[in-house]
Amino acid sequence: MWVSSTFARTSRTAVTRSTQRGMAGAFPARMAVKKNKFIEEWNGKREITNLDFELDAAGLSTFFVFVVFIPYGMYTWSRAELLGRGDRRYQKLV
Repeated sequence: MWVSSTFARTSRTAVTRSTQRGMAGAFPARMAVKKNKFIEEWNGKREITNLDFELDAAGLSTFFVFVVFIPYGMYTWSRAELLGRGDRRYQKLV
């Protein structure tokens, strides 16, 4: 009886002590968090970006230039450079 009651008391205190843990990085749990108003404003703008995005005729041409024309131009330029240099990827393998 005496052993079981002692064991029960020590296990309860061990459980109680282990439930109060600190924050990540060893910050104390009572440390207050201060919000930065600029970060909160940026986060709010980030959440509503999809509502602010529009694609019209003027924006379509800009979209086409940056998404299709420029990447394809870079691809053809780099491929021509590799072909002219004699890269092994473009040599005929027999």
